[in-house]
Amino acid sequence: MTGQPAVRPRLLLSAYQCGPGMGSVSQIGWEWYSRMARRVPLTLVTHSRNRQALTAAGAPVCGSEIIYVNTEWFAGPLYRFASRLFPKSQHAVFLVSSADFFVYDSAALKHLRKRRKDWDIVHAVTPVSPVAATRLHRLGLPLILGPWNGGMQSPQTFPEIMTEDSAWMYRIRGFGKMLDSMFGTTKNASLVLTATEFTTASLPAHTRTRRMGENGVDLSIFQPVEWRAPEPAGPLRIVFVGRLIPVKGIPMLLDALVRIKGEFAVSLTIIGDGPLRDDLEKQVREKGLGDRVHLAGAKSLSEIAEYLREAHVFCLPSVRESGGAALMESLAAGIPALGVNYGGPAEIIDDSVGRLLSAEGPEQLIGDIVAAFRDIMTNPVRWKQRGEAGRRRAEQQYGWEARIDAAMAIYGEMLAGQETHA
Repeated sequence: MTGQPAVRPRLLLSAYQCGPGMGSVSQIGWEWYSRMARRVPLTLVTHSRNRQALTAAGAPVCGSEIIYVNTEWFAGPLYRFASRLFPKSQHAVFLVSSADFFVYDSAALKHLRKRRKDWDIVHAVTPVSPVAATRLHRLGLPLILGPWNGGMQSPQTFPEIMTEDSAWMYRIRGFGKMLDSMFGTTKNASLVLTATEFTTASLPAHTRTRRMGENGVDLSIFQPVEWRAPEPAGPLRIVFVGRLIPVKGIPMLLDALVRIKGEFAVSLTIIGDGPLRDDLEKQVREKGLGDRVHLAGAKSLSEIAEYLREAHVFCLPSVRESGGAALMESLAAGIPALGVNYGGPAEIIDDSVGRLLSAEGPEQLIGDIVAAFRDIMTNPVRWKQRGEAGRRRAEQQYGWEARIDAAMAIYGEMLAGQETHA
């Protein structure tokens, strides 16, 4: 394989969240585990809650070993408490629930210390946030962290959305930074992989970093089809994929559809689930969009790929998106994408593969969505070219195997004692 070192490291892969079909971060953990196990002798350490999903997916794979750490006695009550406290903000629930990671990490370290001579390198791939201050460097082995995609500040131009999302809870990240300083996590890491400029800037100045996206695309699932212009009597087919939470900005997408009502036919499919589902269904009825909008619920990756193959454009009006996996998947499917010019989407989308939407406020963002939809109808050839360019970019930069190749090269550098600076 490209980038594979002559001597394969015995790898300890730490993935607190790991399992297919369990959410975006757990999918990241699964991709790292299932793909890296084909390359190197691997031991996965993960939370016991992932056992059922991993077993159903055929784990352990390729002769790998799995160590399950059980802290459900703490994690379960904590999650239920957070869910009652923040019924509309999954991000706030995540921030509160993330306290379990430190209990898990302590238990994992206690167990792994007995076997530290069994591995050459430790790579902690999930959680994907800088607040996840692991103590695995105390094993005395080279430690790679990430890719991480946190460190992003909340936008000031969407105050109502951020209030609804309990944005004040984001300050809890300061606790994570304090623990990082106490535990010496980034200080003692051999390398921190960072997904965005925000992430790199959020880390202490001494931190050794290298850029790598935290997510990837399974190019065998997200296959392109020939992009066809909307038919004269047919609708402009739009797809959204994401959690149904305030920061995703779905009501602004609905408002954009109201503005173009009567100009041309549109069809919007919203894929995903979350606490705002009932409210969104109500908005769809009140705005008279019942015949144009379909809330499809959560879908598997293969099902999402099928929806994208029928779409003309993918729209993610998320105002606080540190990553952007769904945007990458859209590009891989050959579908041009719209994303907000802030955070992760600003590093994925440009005019060659789609269009960036204004981050200056709701009115400007809605206006940009409307303008993009109108432009697709009047300039379909240009948007077909954007879709084709997106697929090329996905093949070159976003495929999971490219991520694994890059990691293998880093492992090789470490085994050879080479410098790991970018």
